[in-house]
Amino acid sequence: MKGNERDTVSTGKAPLKSPVVVSVVLHLLVFGIALAGWSWNSPPEPQPRSISARLISPEPRPSPVIEEQQEKEREQVRQQAEALKRQQEEQAREAAEAKAREQALRREEERKKQEAQAREAAEKQAREREAARKKAEAEAKEQARRKAEEERRKQEEAKKRAEQEKRKQEEQRRKEEAERKRKEQEAREAAERKRQEAERRLREQQLEALADKARQEREAEALRQQQAAAARAREAQMLSESEKYQGLIRERLSQAWYPPSSATENMTARLQISLLPTGELASVKLVSSSGNTAFDNSALGAVRSLTRYPVPESRDTFEQYFRQFTIEFNPQRLR
Repeated sequence: MKGNERDTVSTGKAPLKSPVVVSVVLHLLVFGIALAGWSWNSPPEPQPRSISARLISPEPRPSPVIEEQQEKEREQVRQQAEALKRQQEEQAREAAEAKAREQALRREEERKKQEAQAREAAEKQAREREAARKKAEAEAKEQARRKAEEERRKQEEAKKRAEQEKRKQEEQRRKEEAERKRKEQEAREAAERKRQEAERRLREQQLEALADKARQEREAEALRQQQAAAARAREAQMLSESEKYQGLIRERLSQAWYPPSSATENMTARLQISLLPTGELASVKLVSSSGNTAFDNSALGAVRSLTRYPVPESRDTFEQYFRQFTIEFNPQRLR
């Protein structure tokens, strides 16, 4: 049975593909091993032996031959028990190994089955993805084609509309150009009429203007001559009046001036005098020194000593000749 079990399990052949067949074979094998072990565990009944003995009283002693035979039988029973035990252990170990191999086969089958299912699922998913991709590509291509077709149609329609609009614009432009030329012609004619009328009026205005200008020039010339004569007369009057009051001022200053003893005939101090319309002295400034401080101070003192200067009543004469003027102090002359 042991040899048969090993031949059955370790033949080196490919395992059975059906788990049900493998399970049935293993169960039959285990059942056979159990029956064999049970028959071996039952010790064989010893054959009855004919023993010749005699009763010796009072202490009977067993025969050495019987004892030796019994000892051998016990040893044989013990060896059989040990062999049976070893056989049972070997059978249990082999049964466990067979069960483990069966479980390993089942796990391997299950793993292969799962791998096959996983591969099949992956292949199915890949096929589905590929199909979806191809479908999406086909839909995208169809959509792109439709879009391109729609775009082309729109472009053609837009082109037609543009051509129609261009023709309309061209027609409108021709009409507008013709209208513009007509208006320009009318405007040129009207402008020419206006220009001629304007030239006529301009000639008339120029003639009138020339006449007016000649008249105005004559009147202006007469006015200028009158004004010049009046100005000359006024200037002569102002000059005469200024000479009169300048002489009065020099006379007053010569009366108020006392040159120092160190003064010489070559000394001359030039002063700038500013007056008020009332004849009062506004300011006096030494413009050119004589080179002698006492001489200069005496001239300044003479100018400041006069409380009021004789000035003309005419404001124009005062502003022109007496608002500000210069005078020279010299021992021989005062001008």
